Amino acid sequence: MYVLRIEHPVPDYDDWKKAFDSDPIGREKSGVKRHGVMRSVDNPNLVLIDLEFDSLAPAQAMHEALKGLWSRVQGEGLIGGPQARIVEVCESRDY
Repeated sequence: MYVLRIEHPVPDYDDWKKAFDSDPIGREKSGVKRHGVMRSVDNPNLVLIDLEFDSLAPAQAMHEALKGLWSRVQGEGLIGGPQARIVEVCESRDY
């Protein structure tokens, strides 16, 4: 499994969440199997998102699509300085 892990500050979480929920680039159609949204306890306006994929190619395509989206919305005040990386899940265990 591959995870596209995204991190960025948001000035207003509720406004950002509405935009995220509108799914402007079609997560499911792009191969996302599951997503998780997290907020930092120290800074609730710091958002972390995990998008899970079965294979690497769709994760890479989503990363490129997000770069395009971010370049279009960067000046609108929804997000600031997004960072993203693709990681391969090597082990996962439930306790």
